[in-house]
Amino acid sequence: MEFLPQGKFMDSIRRRPSDSRIDIPSYISGYVDGEGCFCVSLRPQPRIRVGWEVRPSFSVSQNGDRAELIRLLPEVFGGGTIRPDRSDRTLKFEIRSLDLLLRSVIPFFEMYPLLSSKRNDFELFRSVCVKMSEGMHLEPEGLITVADLAQRMNSGIRKYALDVVIASVRR
Repeated sequence: MEFLPQGKFMDSIRRRPSDSRIDIPSYISGYVDGEGCFCVSLRPQPRIRVGWEVRPSFSVSQNGDRAELIRLLPEVFGGGTIRPDRSDRTLKFEIRSLDLLLRSVIPFFEMYPLLSSKRNDFELFRSVCVKMSEGMHLEPEGLITVADLAQRMNSGIRKYALDVVIASVRR
């Protein structure tokens, strides 16, 4: 799947002279490498057959006084929200829509790869999103697979440990 940049902002970038020294998509990738997060959270949800809701999200935070790039990201990715993050007084751009993650975010970072170890989190994140698009997270064994992938992301810090998810699914 090829990433197709979105909106007027990206159209104006494509019209820049070929000698432009700024490669905005690569800049965004580097920015996300430092300030972004690919996350998959799980939470108990009794209304779902397997008892757990899986919530993938891509986010980028920045201090409000330096948030010019944050304000461009909804146009670059074709959606998402910007909101104040009360925990650290920053602005946070976030995409939670599985469709938008699959259609825009994942292809973008395939085309403009991350260079730090955050790339591993992205690879795990992509695997989870693909498995979700196939409905795997709605079956017990698929949910366990998704929970295992999520556990390996972002240093493995989770509110609900993998063994808790496994125990609840296999009851």
